[in-house]
Amino acid sequence: MFRIIHDINQIPASAWDALHDGQPFLRHAFLAALESSGSVGPARGWEPAHATLWHDQTLIAAAPLYLKSHSWGEYVFDWAWADAYARHGQSYYPKWLCAVPFTPVPGARLLARTEAQRSDLLRSMLEHIAASGHSSFHLLFPDSDAPLLQQELMQRHGVQFHWHNKGYRHFEDFLAGMSHDKRKKIRQERRKVAESGVTLEVLEGTAISTSHWDFFYRCYAMTYAQHGGSPYLTPDFFQRIGTELPESCVLLLASREGRAIASSLLIRDDTALYGRYWGALEHVSCLHFEACYYAPIEYAIAQKLQRFEGGAQGEHKLARGLDPTPTQSAHWIADEDFRTAIARFLQRESLGMQHYINELGEHSAYRDRSRDEGAD
Repeated sequence: MFRIIHDINQIPASAWDALHDGQPFLRHAFLAALESSGSVGPARGWEPAHATLWHDQTLIAAAPLYLKSHSWGEYVFDWAWADAYARHGQSYYPKWLCAVPFTPVPGARLLARTEAQRSDLLRSMLEHIAASGHSSFHLLFPDSDAPLLQQELMQRHGVQFHWHNKGYRHFEDFLAGMSHDKRKKIRQERRKVAESGVTLEVLEGTAISTSHWDFFYRCYAMTYAQHGGSPYLTPDFFQRIGTELPESCVLLLASREGRAIASSLLIRDDTALYGRYWGALEHVSCLHFEACYYAPIEYAIAQKLQRFEGGAQGEHKLARGLDPTPTQSAHWIADEDFRTAIARFLQRESLGMQHYINELGEHSAYRDRSRDEGAD
């Protein structure tokens, strides 16, 4: 039986968490923190409408699903599509979105134990969505496209920047594989931070106190204020994940002369580290690179994690050892004429994206080992 659930707390946490591989963003506690803290909800333009499939009283498949009244916080941009609808006198919003809010991290979206159950869930979702009369359905950053292709959803391609651990023993081991210029630049940037008197402290799990979360939120909110925006997430959200998911939280705290001045929040699991949010109360040259890339990579090496995902956008990450990594999303458009036009656009965009990824690969920070570039 297919059911839409408007409050994830109505789904037993153990039943939800039994359906995925344990990535923190898919955890019931993470999604519940978003809802309970007021970070998502109808007033925020994110109405929870989670898709679930049941056998008797047993949950066998589920997906984080929302009715959206805007396109903020998604990182797969469809503003032009919404504008085209408006210019033709049609309503693009509300739309259906299957994603983890504010989290451009690839992972499972159709949560189930078997491929057959995943396919059944998606088919039931699409039947419900088509009957709703809303404009469209968007599934962002899935880790597998098999069920999506079966349902003939339109594919869209993007790129992120991820660092991969090649068995490095320490940070200098990582630098040794880079080109001379990039290696020299990173050392210079780290030296600037050290010479400015800034030190970084790594706080994990229960070592992150309520006051640490309060300070982090000041930094996080400052970043939005500097760009003329408002934070997506509430202070209560961070306090909740600190309490409910302490094993997943890593906070980097930057201080100078005994006073905290900046921080960055990372989320981790057993295999990966995910860069999430950063903010500073005062400017220090290169501190952003240190707190958001170099120190996290150093942490990932020490923890023997396989990769560090640097988040959406940012070609500057290429020079810091992160590699271009393809991402995807899938889309269904109710209106036939718009569906045809968007399909043509996606074909052109896909070709352009592949050329862009190939071009990025030609500018890798890692050296060509077929030639000796000399010592630093």
